[in-house]
Amino acid sequence: MADNTILLVDDAAFMRMMLKDILTKNGYSVVGEAENGAVAIEKYKELKPALVIMDITMPEMDGIKATQGIKAADGSAVIIMCSAMGQQAMVIEAIQAGARDFIVKPFQADRVLEAVHKVIG
Repeated sequence: MADNTILLVDDAAFMRMMLKDILTKNGYSVVGEAENGAVAIEKYKELKPALVIMDITMPEMDGIKATQGIKAADGSAVIIMCSAMGQQAMVIEAIQAGARDFIVKPFQADRVLEAVHKVIG
């Protein structure tokens, strides 16, 4: 089986919990969580997950800067962004920073799984 390890990055613990629930029920392994971009970069280097699911809007360091930091550390990193409705400009910026896909909050399980399956199988 392909590597199915995932790092979840969101400043809201309940969002991480919702995502973790969707992912673990479907055979993915959540190996770490981070509450902001700075922590995400450290955790990525430490855990080397197959995928990062990254919120865009967070305190201290946003998801776009964190995506750039992770991609600088590992050009092959796979990142999916999360955004609330109406953040299209930020989504475009995230894709330019190296994100592969994005999912919109509130999360729909089938859309989350579709995005994850598309990028890591």
